[in-house]
Amino acid sequence: MPIDPAKTIYYRRARFTTRLPLDRRYGASHYWMREVAAGRWQIGLTKFATRMLGDLVEHDFSIAPGASLAVGQPIGTVEGFKAVAELYSVASGEFAGGNPALNDDPTLLDSDPYDRGWLYEIQGQPDPAAVDAQGYTRLLDTIIDRLLAQSQHSAGDDTCFTPDAS
Repeated sequence: MPIDPAKTIYYRRARFTTRLPLDRRYGASHYWMREVAAGRWQIGLTKFATRMLGDLVEHDFSIAPGASLAVGQPIGTVEGFKAVAELYSVASGEFAGGNPALNDDPTLLDSDPYDRGWLYEIQGQPDPAAVDAQGYTRLLDTIIDRLLAQSQHSAGDDTCFTPDAS
């Protein structure tokens, strides 16, 4: 799908870059939500989340379509080369199923996270704490600043202690 620059924020901080479509809501746990029909939401992982997990290789849902969900409820797992993470519902309502395209090509989670790489759909309401793209950029700024500070602090801890030879 072609990217419309008027409908996208381009974000860059330190060595991280991404685009954030303006028609999405974003969660603090690095999910995005897009309303595709009245009350029907597609949900996926942000580029920040996929970068933290590494190349994604597998996902699994522990619930069946039609199951009732609440915000924060565990619903499955996603596995990357760097980590395995639990998937949580970021909306309340009825689980409408996973993205069938990911069964054939799980790399869509990395290569096209905001379009063809969506994870699942819910018929219901998104987390009321979700923010717009501008709010998510402020969250990313805070997180990346904290990671940079931790990295600089860790670099300062790599000093070599040499005992006095006298």
